[in-house]
Amino acid sequence: MARGAASQRREPTFAPSGFSSMFLRPEDRPVPDSRRAKARSGGGGDRDPKPSRSKSKKKRGRSFIGGLFYWGFVLAIWGVIGVGGLVAWHATKLPPIDQLSVPKRPPNIAILASDGSLLANRGETGGRTVTLKELPPYLPKAFIAIEDHRFYSHYGVDPVGIARALVRNVVSRGGGMQGGSTLTQQLAKNLFLTQERTASRKIQEAILSIWLERTYSKDQILELYLNRVYFGSGAYGVEAAAQKYFSKSARAVTLSEAAILAGLVQAPSRLAPNRNPDAAQARAELVLNAMAREGFADAASVKVAIEKPANAVRPAGAGSANYAADYVMDVLDDFIGRVENDVVVQTTIEPALQSAAEKMLTDDLNARGGKFNVSQGAIVAITPDGGVRALVGGRNYSESQFNRAVAARRQPGSSFKPFVYLTALESGLTPETVRDDSPVNIRGWQPENYSRTYSGPVSLAKALALSLNTIAVKLAQEVGPKNVVRVAQRLGIHSPLQPNASLALGTSEVAPIELVSAYAPFANGGSGVIPYIVVRVKSGDGKVIYNRAATGFGKVVDPDKVAMMNAMMRQTLTVGTARKAELPGWEAAGKTGTTQDFRDAWFVGYTSHLVAAVWLGNDDNSPTKKVTGGNLPVEIWSKFMRAAHQNVQPTPLPGGRYQLAPVDGEPSDFAPVAQLAPIPPSARARVAPVATDDRVRMIPQEKGILEKLFGG
Repeated sequence: MARGAASQRREPTFAPSGFSSMFLRPEDRPVPDSRRAKARSGGGGDRDPKPSRSKSKKKRGRSFIGGLFYWGFVLAIWGVIGVGGLVAWHATKLPPIDQLSVPKRPPNIAILASDGSLLANRGETGGRTVTLKELPPYLPKAFIAIEDHRFYSHYGVDPVGIARALVRNVVSRGGGMQGGSTLTQQLAKNLFLTQERTASRKIQEAILSIWLERTYSKDQILELYLNRVYFGSGAYGVEAAAQKYFSKSARAVTLSEAAILAGLVQAPSRLAPNRNPDAAQARAELVLNAMAREGFADAASVKVAIEKPANAVRPAGAGSANYAADYVMDVLDDFIGRVENDVVVQTTIEPALQSAAEKMLTDDLNARGGKFNVSQGAIVAITPDGGVRALVGGRNYSESQFNRAVAARRQPGSSFKPFVYLTALESGLTPETVRDDSPVNIRGWQPENYSRTYSGPVSLAKALALSLNTIAVKLAQEVGPKNVVRVAQRLGIHSPLQPNASLALGTSEVAPIELVSAYAPFANGGSGVIPYIVVRVKSGDGKVIYNRAATGFGKVVDPDKVAMMNAMMRQTLTVGTARKAELPGWEAAGKTGTTQDFRDAWFVGYTSHLVAAVWLGNDDNSPTKKVTGGNLPVEIWSKFMRAAHQNVQPTPLPGGRYQLAPVDGEPSDFAPVAQLAPIPPSARARVAPVATDDRVRMIPQEKGILEKLFGG
């Protein structure tokens, strides 16, 4: 062997001395040559020298710190792995990133008046989309200052903001949780997630925020945010909010108004300026101070904005423009189909007339509705060609959205009689034809005059002016109820009409808008009209989608019959049941209507400039306290029409002036009673639609509207 016996390996011996003998003795263990030499030279035993106490403490300290670093590093690695796994797990709950896209914003329908002013917005958002370049610079900066002042420097998630929010949450101890969400995170939540406050949702929000930052520029993200964030009261987006709270476009808001809007998104219900103006202003001051701190607004402007705070605009009046807007929405899809993108609808509504109609109706109902037990009303005013200038569907839109001007079918009473008289004129009679005002008995039905008296022989002109029921019923029986139905439908009545004996007294229900449309031929010279409210529809970028062409039913009444009817109905205003309805300087005509037990009261009147109908009654069809067509409706109509005809040059009614003998007295050319005779069958055959080549010119969309509104 190369080494001596001392370095050779020793095997343990199993001596009989006991269990301990199984271990090697010290001398049996191999010892390095250096230590043996040292031992032989007397330099020490076979043990190493014992280290000093200070060195041991230092060594243990280093070991402890090293362990901390080591285990801290290990834990950090596992933490990263854990967080990564958690993020990956929540990411699996989202659609694949390569398939993500910003959801399409619901379309907005901006409904404009004839002068281009905004009547209403319709759609889920309540306002149109706006771009950053359209807005005053301080408006988007107000949101950045109060919500995310590091918006242009972070990558979707702001660690500094999160840390600050955590510190505030700890310090506040229940004083309200601080979110620390960036504008991008808020946008991600609005676009893709629910409003629940959970850790899972926050993780998904962070993932989506990073995706948004990688996909879109900062300005694009800010623009998306301003058009999607919720401001309360059904307003989504800054344009809708500006219209809702300040009745103006976001393009025109002031600095103080911008501060209100920016502060509102934190708690739309609690900070709404129309509900809690003090809280809204306190929040706005925080926004303004933040803008000054970030250099987004100078101190002088901030001071002025704080000293002169913005005030929310409270809706004036009864909000009747919404009835017109609802009518637009009822018919719009017939013209352009389903709305996929923002559109702008130009209408025929004239704001001044709409406001006047609303004021006249609500003022009268507020002043006298209780006394006469009448709670509701409607006004429709159209041009002689059918353009709707004013449409009030009820007393107060916020209290009832039911549109009585369009959707309510009520008995028209005597306001239906002109169609009976026109049928008689087309059968060969004239306004001077005499009929006997005397009791009527038709198979047990005995209609009476309002006065419960009888005048004997009277002309048709006098009978219509005084609204004698007996004469109307007798005429309808002479010409035939079915012929009366045909004439009424030819002029524009589309609701079902029952050709029975009581038809002459207006027992078949109609809607105000179709009754006023059926009177239009008397105002325009004999042409049938289709009521219209939509003139033009454009896309958000200005492309014309629909442009109305002149349509209608063509000639439905001969000009000479128009002249006769106008002469007869002029006397209703001069000596008949509507004497309170005269318009100084204008030729006006019309007819009152009152139904049984005073349940409905009407007046439909017209000039060559405007045709208007007023209806009063109760939704539950309960009787009023003797409201007739000749009192409240006539007074409301007169006030409205006087306002509507201001600064308009008077023009006569069409057809020429047909000369009538005075209603009061007995004209010498009246036929004596002995000469009265029923209309012969040959004359009845002449009751038919006026034959003209262009009698019916109705586009399919308009036919669909009529069927939708009136059932065919």
